Amino acid sequence: MAEPPAVTGPRDQAAFDEPAVDRTATYRLIALRLMPLLVICYIVSFVDRTNIGIAQQGLKRDLGFGPAVYGLGVTLFFVGFILFEVPSNALLARIGARKTLVRIMGSWGVVTVATLFVRDEITFCVARFLLGVAEAGFFPGALYFLSRWFPSARRTRMTAVFFMGVPVSGVLGSLVSGGVMHTFGGVAGLADWQWLFLIEGIPPILLAILVLFWLVDGPEQAKWLTPAQKAAVRADLEADQGRKGGGVRDGRHQGLLPALRDRKVWILGLCACGAYTLANAVSFWTPRIIADAGVGDVLNLGLFSALPPLLGIVVMVVVGRHSDRTLERRWHAAASWIVAVVAMVAISLAHDSVVLVVVLLAILAAAHYSGLTVFYSIPSIYLSDRTAATGIAVVTSMGSFAAAASPSLLGFIQANTGSLSLGLQISGGIVLLAVALLLLGVKASDLREER
Repeated sequence: MAEPPAVTGPRDQAAFDEPAVDRTATYRLIALRLMPLLVICYIVSFVDRTNIGIAQQGLKRDLGFGPAVYGLGVTLFFVGFILFEVPSNALLARIGARKTLVRIMGSWGVVTVATLFVRDEITFCVARFLLGVAEAGFFPGALYFLSRWFPSARRTRMTAVFFMGVPVSGVLGSLVSGGVMHTFGGVAGLADWQWLFLIEGIPPILLAILVLFWLVDGPEQAKWLTPAQKAAVRADLEADQGRKGGGVRDGRHQGLLPALRDRKVWILGLCACGAYTLANAVSFWTPRIIADAGVGDVLNLGLFSALPPLLGIVVMVVVGRHSDRTLERRWHAAASWIVAVVAMVAISLAHDSVVLVVVLLAILAAAHYSGLTVFYSIPSIYLSDRTAATGIAVVTSMGSFAAAASPSLLGFIQANTGSLSLGLQISGGIVLLAVALLLLGVKASDLREER
């Protein structure tokens, strides 16, 4: 005889009636809501940080700035960046990502516009230092922001999408910067590089206003998610933190000391030195490398500088997705960096052919972006929520020391040898040391991930 159906109460019936949450659709909705604006902000950030590479031709012509002055200016940018990176992210943990990003973007837009008033080496160096102060905290803050929305098994692909801003900025920044200098030079009595800083300083100010009204700090504040979707995301993030020995906590409880006491934070920071050394070779010196190969016209220089990042856009997304699918991080980053070193050494030995140099720069860019994407997913995978914000900032700050030193080193070497070859080879050696440290200092068992 069949048993009568179980009687369900109101709560049981509500649970029965509520449809299961489609996590793939939920995270796709979150990505579509957040990532486009974050990527655009990162594009503008990198354009304003690296447009000095295109502007240096005009600065040399009008103000007599040589490679050493240019390298010093790039270094001072990172000095300001280093000094204010951790304080900025500590403030982010207290006031939230939205307010922090608004503050950062508005201030760097103002500093970029003000750079058009540079008249000598001192004002140039002051402007670059203040730009570093203004931008400090944006990059680690954005990575921490992603960790508040995506569990680690989905985060590397989102990091790859975010890092698309770097190669896209390389494409658009070179084309736009070259086009602005070519088109506006001399208009209204302003030099081409002055128009460059004026026009490219306005977008971050406008984006700061958009961020204020569009972003929220976490799923709990997202009115565009259903209660069930919020609960699902929260459960995934809680499970992530549970594997690392802590629960998802309010940002006010995050601190610097727990991150500084963690040995692997220092190991990852030293690895970041290699990542930033590689980043400088790609971002700041690509126009100079192409110019040394025989390209003199500023418009052609911008065009050729835009080609290498195109390959990087495709490769970094493929590598990021593969890393998420396999839940393997260390070798994805290490292998990418090894390929980048091979390309750097090849460029140093074959720098007279424009075609060959551009091809090698494309390989270098693809390997750099791929390694960067996977490497910077590691800190948020390893660190608990309590230390994530300041821990990521410590890692990027340590890497910024190499970012501050390498431009001056490369500028000094070029000024004294007439070539970047030796500087590229030394940079390759630094990156190889970072590879060894990553593989030896971070074990696969340290990255406890589950689907």
